Amino acid sequence: MKRISLGSSNQTDAPSQKLICGIDEAGRGPVLGPLVLCGVCFTENNLPYLTKIGAKDSKKLSPKRRHELAQLIKDNCHSYEIIIVSAKEIDAREKKRITMNRLEELKMAEIINILKPDIIYIDAADVNEERFGTSIKNLLDYSPKKIISKHKADDTYPIVSAASIIAKDKRDAIIEQLKQEYGDIGSGYPSDKKTTDFLRNYIKKNKIVPDFVRKTWDTTKRILNEELNTKKITDYLK
Repeated sequence: MKRISLGSSNQTDAPSQKLICGIDEAGRGPVLGPLVLCGVCFTENNLPYLTKIGAKDSKKLSPKRRHELAQLIKDNCHSYEIIIVSAKEIDAREKKRITMNRLEELKMAEIINILKPDIIYIDAADVNEERFGTSIKNLLDYSPKKIISKHKADDTYPIVSAASIIAKDKRDAIIEQLKQEYGDIGSGYPSDKKTTDFLRNYIKKNKIVPDFVRKTWDTTKRILNEELNTKKITDYLK
């Protein structure tokens, strides 16, 4: 796990202002690259800034616009925190019998404990959104005034949209760095043919899985099995 230190505040609000936090992730489903989680805080009377700049669900923005907004949000927020969870750490959770939902709960709680906001909005990963929020609350080392855990919170609450934008922009940058080293690896999602072709060709050539690939994902297991563990019919036709 890698942490990025929280940004310093550019706001000059009165101490009585409530600190509002949004939390979201990027990269839960991909077979390549890390999971990135972000918490971002604005004081209550500065929240309209997010609507003013057009902060919305990061998936609805172009990479260029997402990057522009991420910088604006970081420059004008009270504070923010990013946690990067590597493919290796994601894989290690299986031995610890930790689900992806639980991993997110642990990391989101870690972010909240650092930022110490008064009111927290979370994009719920669990099918039971209330349970997800309660699980995170039980991991905190202080008592916030309120936790709101909702599905599609990044499409409903601009403060969660802001966290989504920073998280997705950071993951985009990491994927771009990997492309500089390994060539076009696609988006990292199992549904992306560029991604699966890269993974298959890399395994064929090197007989190992790159360290930024999630070995516990079914896509990786299937390609490993097809390329290294079984003889294909075409092998007997040569």
